[in-house]
Amino acid sequence: MISAQAVKELRERTGAGMMDCKKALMEANGDMEKAIDILREKGLAAAAKKAGRVANEGLVDAYIHSGGRIGVLVEVNCETDFVANTDEFKNFVKEICMQIAAANPKYISREDVPQTVLEKEREILKAQALNEGKPQNVVDRIVEGRIEKFYKENCLLEQEYIRDPEKTVKDLLNETIAKLGENIVIRRFVRFERGEGIETSSNE
Repeated sequence: MISAQAVKELRERTGAGMMDCKKALMEANGDMEKAIDILREKGLAAAAKKAGRVANEGLVDAYIHSGGRIGVLVEVNCETDFVANTDEFKNFVKEICMQIAAANPKYISREDVPQTVLEKEREILKAQALNEGKPQNVVDRIVEGRIEKFYKENCLLEQEYIRDPEKTVKDLLNETIAKLGENIVIRRFVRFERGEGIETSSNE
């Protein structure tokens, strides 16, 4: 049985995706150094080393879904124009567009969530837990668990990838970095849904 702590440690040491780390540890029978070698052989340990490199090329792409009901505009950066023009990079950008259209994230990463939003969410979740009759001594733990769920629902990189729920969007990003050999950054996005924010009027 591979522990979550071992998977976390391997992920921190290599930058590879969670599922890739778990598979490598299983293949290595729990041996951390052997698992690192396995990830290196597959080219999946490269993502962390590339993360600090400047990415100022890339693409701005758009996706329109469901007969014009939802539209997404996204900017994804890479290091060179050469990679930006590859089919693999273009496909990755399109997948990100479709993920945003389907899963409606509010932020790219958990670091982008404003502190005021988190504090308000914690207050609401604490009130919910107390209203459910949870003991005071476990309320904080329950709240932190639900905050993790909030991140997974609202942060693009933390979301389950719509085509493969076994991996996150961050895992998909790291795999693409490993394949293309360049740092890739999902920089910004906007998502429009028809009628969003319009108050329906009952006035005749």
